Amino acid sequence: MKSFFEGIGSLFSDFLFYPFDLIRELELTNWWAANTLNWVFILICCGALVYWVKQLNIYKANNEDEQDTTAHSFLK
Repeated sequence: MKSFFEGIGSLFSDFLFYPFDLIRELELTNWWAANTLNWVFILICCGALVYWVKQLNIYKANNEDEQDTTAHSFLK
């Protein structure tokens, strides 16, 4: 049983976390390169937010937006 858990530990520390070790070493030389993935995720989230707001404006312009004051029927 001990070897099973050591195998799981080896899988994570030697293989699955290896890219994170590379990023950690890269951060010591170039902070911008190490955080490129974070910036990509931030740009994706900003793009999704802009798309969402534009869609909300389209629904509001067509008067398809229901603005009921109660979120659920049991609140009435």
